[in-house]
Amino acid sequence: MGAGSGDGNEAVIVRERMHSLRNDVFHLILLPTEQCNFRCTYCYEDFSVGRMRPGVVDGVKALIGQRLGDLKVLDISWFGGEPLLAADIVEDVSRFVADAAPAHGLRHRGDVTTNGYLLTGAMVERLAGLGVSSFQVSLDGPEHLHDRTRLRADGRGSFAKLWQNLLTIRHGTWPVTVTLRVHLTPANLPEMPEFLALIRDTFLADTRFSVHLKAVERLGGPHDKTMDIVDKSTRSHVIADLREILRTERRTATTPDAPVCYAARPNSLMIRADGRLGKCTVSLNDPANDLGVLRPDGTLEFHDGRLAPWLRGWQSGNENNLACPADGFTLKDDTPDEPVLLQITPAPGRIR
Repeated sequence: MGAGSGDGNEAVIVRERMHSLRNDVFHLILLPTEQCNFRCTYCYEDFSVGRMRPGVVDGVKALIGQRLGDLKVLDISWFGGEPLLAADIVEDVSRFVADAAPAHGLRHRGDVTTNGYLLTGAMVERLAGLGVSSFQVSLDGPEHLHDRTRLRADGRGSFAKLWQNLLTIRHGTWPVTVTLRVHLTPANLPEMPEFLALIRDTFLADTRFSVHLKAVERLGGPHDKTMDIVDKSTRSHVIADLREILRTERRTATTPDAPVCYAARPNSLMIRADGRLGKCTVSLNDPANDLGVLRPDGTLEFHDGRLAPWLRGWQSGNENNLACPADGFTLKDDTPDEPVLLQITPAPGRIR
């Protein structure tokens, strides 16, 4: 591993390697729509793609169907846009998996990255019944600050509805988990200790809830040049201090950043709403992240030479390449653009 890595981090990466290279584990990141009902000020998406096309939905099911015989675990992460704007697609695919899983001894785990506005009790109940039981919801501080940055598409605030939905989950008994992703900015840091104490006292006695503290980054959005971010030189100390506020007598309810990005895992694949294949949910418009396309019959067409750079960290042992494989490479002018047909076969992990 890279210089300066600690024994604990090395152990985590060894475990990640064992998981990421397993042929019987498959992680699909699906974007059922790339439209959104929010217009967050730091968002990097352009909303140029709409709902997942029927042919793509068919392709997703066909791809999963071809892998059922050799998979033990299928993780499906729903992303967007706002995925719950296309909740019918989420439910359709999840029901397909839930119906097929018992006969194949498949463990299906579903999670949703959502702004939480549509995450009502009825929605949680339906999704949990289909194996979609983990949700990540973002908060930008108390209401008057959150509503400045996490705006609805109509320009109005979102905090009150979101907070009520979270309270509904807390008062319910659904077997779900909720990660509250709390964004940190220079503007909200002064009020963050009080806000995190409110979160701790409101939610963290319930072990279904946890908190992930994350500084807002410049990720290519239209407001990057004017956006103020927490200084990287002090960021780790700021987060460490804030984590102490969230500590409870029963547990440490915060989650750290993973040392290995999902995009570095060979058994993780993103399928966009229009059927394009990728690895990273952030670099959506980077040509290097346009890996190919999914066909309605479940066949994967990969552009030759596009996949290998995302996986280079496992060969090099470079921790930076594992933590963010999108950092440090661009698509070469001489990279072939012609697709190479890769047909998934019943044998685990094999292509032809």
